[in-house]
Amino acid sequence: MIIPPFLKPGDGVAIISPSGTVLPERVDGAVSAIEQWGFIPIEGEYTRKEYRVYEVVSHSAPWQQRLADLRWALKDPRVKAILCSRGGFGAVHLLEHLDLDALARNPKWIMGFSDISALHAAWHRAGVVSIHSSMAKHLWLNGVEDELSDTLYKIITSGELPSYHVAAHPHNRAGRTTATITGGNLAVLMGLLATPFNILKPGHILIIEDVAEQVYQVQRLLYHLRLAGILPHLAGLVVGQFTKHRGEETTAMVDMIADMVAPYHYPVAFNFPIGHIARNIPIVEGATATLEVNDAGSTLLMHW
Repeated sequence: MIIPPFLKPGDGVAIISPSGTVLPERVDGAVSAIEQWGFIPIEGEYTRKEYRVYEVVSHSAPWQQRLADLRWALKDPRVKAILCSRGGFGAVHLLEHLDLDALARNPKWIMGFSDISALHAAWHRAGVVSIHSSMAKHLWLNGVEDELSDTLYKIITSGELPSYHVAAHPHNRAGRTTATITGGNLAVLMGLLATPFNILKPGHILIIEDVAEQVYQVQRLLYHLRLAGILPHLAGLVVGQFTKHRGEETTAMVDMIADMVAPYHYPVAFNFPIGHIARNIPIVEGATATLEVNDAGSTLLMHW
């Protein structure tokens, strides 16, 4: 996997909205944080726009304009990293129009999660690592002094990779494995299965999270992975947060996932702070990771 160049003071960071509409104050917060980091924030032309299609779906702009912003960010020599303002829906519209060979020749960091999982898949197909992380909202609410903001800064400026430890969970399965780590929003990535952008592959450590998906819907996705021969042959599984449920539904979701992976033997770590939560830890997709699960809890260490 190709590691993009690390950022130096004065480098440009593009803020774009490849999916949904973002509140302007969140962009303002991201601009302030990027300036405090010593970089130059550069907004895409359509970052703050709003466009509704089919009367119900809100994008920042039609796909052609969102694509134009992403292409600009990839080509502009001032831009060394791309911060996606938010998720939502719409990144999938851009995939088939990206020049992945050009991305591999001129790699740039991209940061985001949720619907941005589709762009992580594109980066992975190009052979370039990317960062599954919070976006403009987190920088707006927490600023640069926040632990996770600092972790993100260290990754893009020095390549210092984090190590995470999570308390033991009753559904954890013990073991130790080292493999490439990929994943993200389960529903988004399942939409890319059987396409050139599929990153749900045997032999990987897979991270999964989702929001507002019912237990039966997530189980349907996991059965698809089982029948496709992927779920049985993972190197490891990191279960993030499945949010916007009532308490009993959250418990049922975790129980269901544990049942789905019970026949297999790789390590499984539950309750990682990944997903639509306040503390959404940065993960470098495409890096090598070591996952160790034991009675003391789960440790995830990424390394180049």
